[in-house]
Amino acid sequence: MNTPFALHVAATTYRGSAVENRHIAHVAVVGAAGRLLYAFGDPSRLTLPRSAVKPAQALAVLETGALERFGFDESDLALMCASHSSEDRHVARARAMLAKARVTEDDLRCGGHPAISEEVERAWIKRDFTPTPACSNCSGKHAGMLAAALAMGWQIKDYERPEHPLQQQVKRTMAELTDLTEADIAWGTDGCNLPTPSFALERLARLFMKLAAAADQPAQTSPREAALARIYRAMTAHPELVAGKGRYCTALMAAFGGKVVGKVGAEGSYGLGVRAGAHGIEGVDGPIGLAVKVEDGNGSILTAIVTELLHQLDIGTLEQRAQLDAFRAPKIKNTVGREVGHIEVNVPLARQAMS
Repeated sequence: MNTPFALHVAATTYRGSAVENRHIAHVAVVGAAGRLLYAFGDPSRLTLPRSAVKPAQALAVLETGALERFGFDESDLALMCASHSSEDRHVARARAMLAKARVTEDDLRCGGHPAISEEVERAWIKRDFTPTPACSNCSGKHAGMLAAALAMGWQIKDYERPEHPLQQQVKRTMAELTDLTEADIAWGTDGCNLPTPSFALERLARLFMKLAAAADQPAQTSPREAALARIYRAMTAHPELVAGKGRYCTALMAAFGGKVVGKVGAEGSYGLGVRAGAHGIEGVDGPIGLAVKVEDGNGSILTAIVTELLHQLDIGTLEQRAQLDAFRAPKIKNTVGREVGHIEVNVPLARQAMS
């Protein structure tokens, strides 16, 4: 797009009446067949969605038959899609998944890291606890991948490497879900040591539209649709496992009661799928997908923008959206708790040509 970059400012932070920061962002909203409905900024912006694509990685695991072989349930599937807070329930479930697959924590190729949850991190510091790989926010995904490799008869050594047959399967699955060729997707290495894709932002929206579309099917017409619907149901039925206490993904999915699925990605990416009948877009009867990228990776700005878009697109009810008000315009406070600033979000979505 040739739009001046300055016009992509989606949020402004103020300290008193003075502008402190301006945050550039991009938005894509798609409908059936991935048709672009609305955009802000550059919907084709090449984006590393990071953990926002965990549902696609979980699909590749699910399609190996690993869940049935090792007795994983819907809670385990939700943890595979999670960027969890390392709460006791998250770590315990990750370890239980390893036990079901008859592998050990030493087999995980993700490392430990400080907890996303400040509460958990403070508790760890008090205990002088060093987080292990099962404490990683991605431990559910890694446990699922170990099980998938075993289910396919592949060695688990180097399961995280791009050349491993499991990661080759993930790459094929990612391309199919985004309606791209494998050559269209560039790959880097994520924070948890797994390959991570890069593609146009609107393709992330398309992926989440497909999740919502599968959930809308009363009887899935293909094994893949059934698998996507299962992932959607697992995430929305167990939002506390997908993120954690006080986290946006958990609050979002709990508020909308199964009508919306959402997943954050590191450095300011978000994917959202909305089922048919749960939005107010005129002339669009089916499900929609929404994707957001904040250029500076600011998480508070990201959730403020996503929450504002819920209102613009009339997603859910006013009462449901009100449950996320704390994220829409978070107050900026200083060290003594005094309110010293605020955030203003301005994301005028441009309607795209409808054929």
